[in-house]
Amino acid sequence: MVMLSLVRAALALPSTEVAAADVSRRAAVAAVLRPGEAGLEVLLIRRAERAGDPWSGHMAFPGGRADPDDIDLRMTAVRETREEVGLDLEQHGELLGRLDDLRPGNARGLVPGLVVTPFVWHVPFVPALTPHDAEVDEIHWARLGPLLSGAQDTTYPYTWKGLPMRFPGYRVGDSERIVWGMTHRALETLFTRIASAGPG
Repeated sequence: MVMLSLVRAALALPSTEVAAADVSRRAAVAAVLRPGEAGLEVLLIRRAERAGDPWSGHMAFPGGRADPDDIDLRMTAVRETREEVGLDLEQHGELLGRLDDLRPGNARGLVPGLVVTPFVWHVPFVPALTPHDAEVDEIHWARLGPLLSGAQDTTYPYTWKGLPMRFPGYRVGDSERIVWGMTHRALETLFTRIASAGPG
């Protein structure tokens, strides 16, 4: 079982930030944790199927690109989470920390210079969530323990320029949904930190 205290210790470790000179667009996502019957659970969404969206149909954290009116990237994550699933992190959550900046792999050719900052929140009590019809198809809560232990490890088939590939991923509970790509890398970073912060 993953304890909240261990996550706090993991997020006290320093994060890697991409230099501003190497960034043309910023985005932020929220990895939202809640207590469950068998330990912490993480909020995942399945993005709506939309033409022209490079992340159409993907499993992901709530989030999106920074808006000029956002005070900072933390507020970007807060605003996007509220818009996408109806959860007000400022009212219901506690910011635990942030993870390393990420460059979405499949965005390098589509959105050059895009960098995504993941923030981790704890929400002791989660109100009813309402997915935004135009952006979110499904909402899932995945147990953190089985993801961290490797019990949910799998691969995701993907075709790139006609070449079949398989990327590492996590199965979401008993569903057919698979977390892969940038969201998988963010979780891997969190799990590596938890291992470093834990006993021994």
